[in-house]
Amino acid sequence: MSGAVEELRALLASRYGLLVVTARDETRLLSVAASAAQEVGSPFWVWRHSTGLSRDSGAGQLNTTDPRQALAFVGDLRGPSVAVFLDAQPLLDDPVAVRILKDQAGVPTHGRCVILTGVDLEPTLESVGLQWQMPSASRQEMQDLVLRTLQGVGNLQIELPGPEPLVDAVMGLTGAEAERAILQEVLADGRLTAEDTAAIRRLRAELLSRESPLDLSDPVVTLADVGGLNHLKDWLTVRHRGLESAAREYGLPAPRGVLLVGVPGCGKSMIAKGIAGSWGLPLAALDTGRLHGSLVGESERRIRAALDSVEVMAPAVLWIDEIEKAFGGGGAEHDGGVSQRVMGVLLGWLQERPDGVFVVATSNDVEALPPELLRRGRFDDVFFVDLPDSGQRAEIVQQVLRARGRDPMQFDVSEIVAASAGFSGAELDSAVTSALYVAYAAGGPLTTDAVVSEVGKTVPLSRLRAEDVANLRTWAHGRARPA
Repeated sequence: MSGAVEELRALLASRYGLLVVTARDETRLLSVAASAAQEVGSPFWVWRHSTGLSRDSGAGQLNTTDPRQALAFVGDLRGPSVAVFLDAQPLLDDPVAVRILKDQAGVPTHGRCVILTGVDLEPTLESVGLQWQMPSASRQEMQDLVLRTLQGVGNLQIELPGPEPLVDAVMGLTGAEAERAILQEVLADGRLTAEDTAAIRRLRAELLSRESPLDLSDPVVTLADVGGLNHLKDWLTVRHRGLESAAREYGLPAPRGVLLVGVPGCGKSMIAKGIAGSWGLPLAALDTGRLHGSLVGESERRIRAALDSVEVMAPAVLWIDEIEKAFGGGGAEHDGGVSQRVMGVLLGWLQERPDGVFVVATSNDVEALPPELLRRGRFDDVFFVDLPDSGQRAEIVQQVLRARGRDPMQFDVSEIVAASAGFSGAELDSAVTSALYVAYAAGGPLTTDAVVSEVGKTVPLSRLRAEDVANLRTWAHGRARPA
């Protein structure tokens, strides 16, 4: 019995009369619901607005396309029954149907339940119903699907060491999406290669980003590409070992994550990408701009769906950039408490999340964060990312020049470093880029003088917002480890 079936079976046995289910995979939901209904000995019914009620994929019952009539039919059934109403908005748009549903669900009966999909639990039904997020398919379920799909393709040349890379690539997709993605790649040339799994991962990123506030990628950046921050890099090297299976046998818990607080432009976002790239894990960036919805409960549903997707992709890195903008305190009076409820969902997940998801959260304004986010257990540690010192600036300048196709040995890096006191890594990158534009327009090579000239024209954040930087440093003293 799969975890989803067992979870739903327990809800049915607990006499919930109404469940409102969130699920991307409708086909799998119907299979799970049918199996759970069988486990509790209940006949299984499905309602579609086009055909009405039908039992076990049979013909539709007459006069049940109308939600009222369908609910009345279910109510007249003797004994237990499980009825799934697909795309149930027409039911909720009818106040009489809602009243009928509330009356039926208000009488707890073993194995008797109405399940609604495609909607959220309305406030009027909260007293008799429960919102349930169906767990995504487990790794074993997806592996079985992958093997079935491959077995159905004749004369297939497989150039992978095993099914694991392909299973990793389809985790988080629905069964139909995974099957189509695999067939699209293997039927093109009759081969299954590492390039095919990379293409499937890109397709997964595209599909999931359409429906959730997650942006998936496989970063090419590594920690070696990040200048400075050596204390943090050393710490990450040690934590990475905690992902090994031998670490569990040794008694180590899996690494949970890190909160990076500090001055803007000093490499916090680059570190998140570098962790995923160095550890060989997919990076799931939570786009907080797409998190909030206009409907009641939509924001909470979106973050639950996003976190559920990340769980099934584990091991993975979840990156929450500028976390204070989406979850910071002080906004309840402006958004009706939505930010606080979303933060509550995140806090609960951070505390109870399964192994394999390493969370990297960044913040430029730590005072806007609720204190409970900083509690031990949410993250393994908190690091303060300060402005780079002279040695770190030299390392950053050299890396920026290499990234622009220039040999650092051809430049007086020490002169650039001396001129850029108080600059962040992003500001150094911008100065080199500006100097490149000037050199290109003049038709000449990039020189040290050109870079120093652009540095001199830049007012760094450390001077523009000196008070804010000072406040960050004051807060970090004794509260966060230096990166």
